Amino acid sequence: MTLFKMQRIAYTAPDAVARLHALCKQLSLQADVVSPRGRVLTEQVFGQALTPAQVVDRICTEVRTKGLAAVLHYTEQFDKTKLAPETIRVDATEFDAAHKAASPGFLATIRRVRDNILSFQSKLVHADVNLTKPDHHELGLRYRPLRRIGVCIPGGAAAYPSTILMTTGPAQAAGVKEIALVMPPTKTGAGNPDLLATCKELGITEVYRIGGAQAVAALAYGVEGLPKVDMIVGPGNIFVTLAKKYVFGDVAIDCLAGPSEVVVIADETASPEYIAADLIAQAEHDPASSILITWHEPLLAKVEDAIARQCAKLPRGDLARACLERFGALVLAKDEAQAIEWSNQIAPEHLHLATKNASELVDKMEYAGAIFVGHYAPVALGDYAAGPSHVLPTGGTARFTSGLSASDFLRRSSVLSFTQKGLAALAPDVRVLAEKEGLTAHSASVDVRLNDR
Repeated sequence: MTLFKMQRIAYTAPDAVARLHALCKQLSLQADVVSPRGRVLTEQVFGQALTPAQVVDRICTEVRTKGLAAVLHYTEQFDKTKLAPETIRVDATEFDAAHKAASPGFLATIRRVRDNILSFQSKLVHADVNLTKPDHHELGLRYRPLRRIGVCIPGGAAAYPSTILMTTGPAQAAGVKEIALVMPPTKTGAGNPDLLATCKELGITEVYRIGGAQAVAALAYGVEGLPKVDMIVGPGNIFVTLAKKYVFGDVAIDCLAGPSEVVVIADETASPEYIAADLIAQAEHDPASSILITWHEPLLAKVEDAIARQCAKLPRGDLARACLERFGALVLAKDEAQAIEWSNQIAPEHLHLATKNASELVDKMEYAGAIFVGHYAPVALGDYAAGPSHVLPTGGTARFTSGLSASDFLRRSSVLSFTQKGLAALAPDVRVLAEKEGLTAHSASVDVRLNDR
């Protein structure tokens, strides 16, 4: 077995913080991380080397102007699948066949996880709010679900029934009626029986065999046979993410999610085997960022040894090992306070607190997409079964955005009702501000109602 060595960063180094930030930046959205296959395909399709942003600009522009023809063209070019207008959508017989062939145990798992998600997400649905001042006014805030959303399901390295659950579950809890899924026409996408069986079990009947930037554009602008949506959610590669950024404004989006990441903060009570497993679990996404921060120095070597041993036994161990060597780090902090400070600077997608006082540390963690507390709360629980969505902000964006939840699928509208008495009470303030802003018609719209008495 070849020697395994992760990057180490110690607080004693003068450039420790700079190195930590540089490590995290490698997988930020601005880094344009593209697989070698993606680069080759780009040159084959466009005849020249283009940045991911340039690729997305071309694809989205063509889908907006040429419609379904552009979607079919790019599906053939990138996915090597020739579709026709009548075959782009998965039909009912395919759902039925996949569901019938699925194992009862798998379907039972889907139902249990769905129930966990709905149980949690339904508690997040906002109730209408009303504030009444008798004889004066009634002010309210009402919530209504979005009419129609689009969901991107990846179909590259693996099939992800969990992503179907974690995106459509919150939407269903919010009351969204129309949910359109897009999945690449691959064996790990729309051609995967488990994914189609999952859709059938969840009541999802609108699924299209398209992926990549062309699928995002189709959802945003609408094409023949696929009506436009109001919001697009779900993860994807750099092209999907940049396409969501491109169409934002025409539709809402959840967030601009990049490669997966985890920061583990651990002390002397943490098991090296547990920590190693957590870091490997993220790394097998490849690319992904896995960082351990501890002030207990002996833990670093023990975790490194455990990673080498565990990777040797896993089917995707070589892939995870290479990812950890490139994007992972074992970080020695001066103390607990510095570990907290560095984690807050990183603002990770997943934060695992593996310390004896983990529950006390939660309030000190300002920025994280999801926080896993204690030695028995691995990130995999959130990825697959617990209830909160696994669609989370990455690349430091947890500083200003949040993970997907039922509340994201609700629109808010203010509702204002006034009596003439209530109008008169606020009129002086309206006049003052309208005069200051030179918008005299605003003041007049109040005065005309009061002078009419």
